[in-house]
Amino acid sequence: MKINFDDGFCKIRDLEEFDPRDIFTCGQAFRWYEEDDDSFTFITHGKVSNAKKVGDEIILKGVDERSFSEIFYDYFDLSRDYKKVMENLAKDEVMKRATDYGKGIRILNQDKFETIISFIISANNQIPRIKKAIEKISEMYGDYLGEDENRKYYSFPSPDKLALARPEDLREFARVGFRDKRIVETAKLIKSGQVNISEIEKMDLEDARKELQLLPGVGPKVADCILLFAFDRKESFPVDVWIKRVMEELYLKEVTPKSKIAIRGREVFGENAGFANQYLFYYGRENKLGK
Repeated sequence: MKINFDDGFCKIRDLEEFDPRDIFTCGQAFRWYEEDDDSFTFITHGKVSNAKKVGDEIILKGVDERSFSEIFYDYFDLSRDYKKVMENLAKDEVMKRATDYGKGIRILNQDKFETIISFIISANNQIPRIKKAIEKISEMYGDYLGEDENRKYYSFPSPDKLALARPEDLREFARVGFRDKRIVETAKLIKSGQVNISEIEKMDLEDARKELQLLPGVGPKVADCILLFAFDRKESFPVDVWIKRVMEELYLKEVTPKSKIAIRGREVFGENAGFANQYLFYYGRENKLGK
């Protein structure tokens, strides 16, 4: 991997395992926009940036050397050798097809509080509605970050700010439905320290899953998503409708409860379960397996 910086741009070469389309459309993040030039504008950690792949070069706009070091190197999980991860997983034909299909995926290390609220909103919801709800919450309670010819941008609010929100406003304006009170109560629990995000980082996987499920609206699947996408727990294996279909069709060969699929996924793929999960999810959804 070769990295160069030039007037607000970061250019990365010799990194085949990085494709903005695979990264942002594989279901792990919601604060992104696909632009007319096939680039992706995204907001994370209070920064607005844009990613585009041109040939064998990744161009990150709005990323200087300092922000790359402090935010984006970790955000894009650039310290990890994804080629080795894929080689380790691609020992059967199913995973070989899945990793080939989604070889540009990198699992993002996202803001913990934003990820918790985002996946509470995601339960029984569709991606366009999730994205709109999160953007509206950011507009209502976050800080203004700037604008371009396409839109205005806002940071995601802190627990302190979101704890002051009125559930009825979230329901009316952000259209979060029955999740309105859950969002505010979750913000209050994290603000007060009753659920301590810093402590969750130090727990083993099962204890961390249980602690997250103390938050309103966080069940097993949402907890697993939060752990995978914000706590760097790459052994986590979230099971949604697509993973259920893919695992049943390609591995289990029978209808199986989601809880057992999660356990089986961790058993089969071990420390790389989270990576397997994302490759299988993306491959299964895009190819409509099991439908």
